[in-house]
Amino acid sequence: MNLADIFWYGAVATWFLCAAGIAWYCFNAAKQITYVTLADGRQQERRLPLMFRLMLPFVPNLNTFIMRPSFKGSRDQGESQLIAAGFEGLLSGREFVALKILMPIVFGSFWIATLKLLDTLNPESLLAGNTLYLAVLGLIVFYIYPVFWLKRALSLRHRSIQKSLPFVLDLLTLSVEAGMDFMSALQRNCQRRKLDPLNEELIRMSREIQVGIPRRIALKNMAQRVNLAELKSVTHALIQADELGVGIGPILRIQSDQIRSRRFDRAEKLANEAPVKMLGPLMLFIFPAVFIILLGPILRQTLEHLF
Repeated sequence: MNLADIFWYGAVATWFLCAAGIAWYCFNAAKQITYVTLADGRQQERRLPLMFRLMLPFVPNLNTFIMRPSFKGSRDQGESQLIAAGFEGLLSGREFVALKILMPIVFGSFWIATLKLLDTLNPESLLAGNTLYLAVLGLIVFYIYPVFWLKRALSLRHRSIQKSLPFVLDLLTLSVEAGMDFMSALQRNCQRRKLDPLNEELIRMSREIQVGIPRRIALKNMAQRVNLAELKSVTHALIQADELGVGIGPILRIQSDQIRSRRFDRAEKLANEAPVKMLGPLMLFIFPAVFIILLGPILRQTLEHLF
């Protein structure tokens, strides 16, 4: 065995060990389960995307760059959105900005290397002249993926809160009108209901009140934390009722009716938009299919007679 063969086998063994190490690291990251700690001490599972879990150990390498004043707006915006989406304590705004930078660098490099390898193995493929465009497209996709994921997580959490809020207000209204004070009704509701996003926020608000924070401040903190229009409306009405000394029961009933009315208006708007949204698929797929089914045999017979 000559020196070239030794070098070749050594290179193959090195690449094999590298691939095995990457596979082992990805397997451990895929098995990892992440949790957030709620205000009452319970832990609730919050699953981050696999690509985030793979990149998080490398985030501290960018701390010096991310902590520059030019990134302060991005860090604050990411922090507020992550808190509203329910990932407080699990992912910070600094880490989120770092992930937006790391994703196109790391995964984009793998994407470009894969494109070059496919282009080398098959120069006659469709990728031959479009490698540059596909590489740029991959970098853009990896950059916007964290933003898309965060917006989707925030939308799902807000939708869950919007769905649960009228029923919670009805239960609080019945409890308050039956003679219970607001805090007792709130704690009873949190104990009896399942642990959903709204219940998590109500538990946190009640804990803040128990440790001595004034109720109006706790309500304002919840409204700012969740950043949802319906919840802000409810909290502002409760704050005004607390300041003016008005009964909370009628306020809760009015807010519940208004939220239900907004839900019906939103559902009616979506129903009215459905025919317009269906027009595109109808024109692109259904009409050509009908055209082919009806005129296909006629065109076939015509072509047979011509040729």
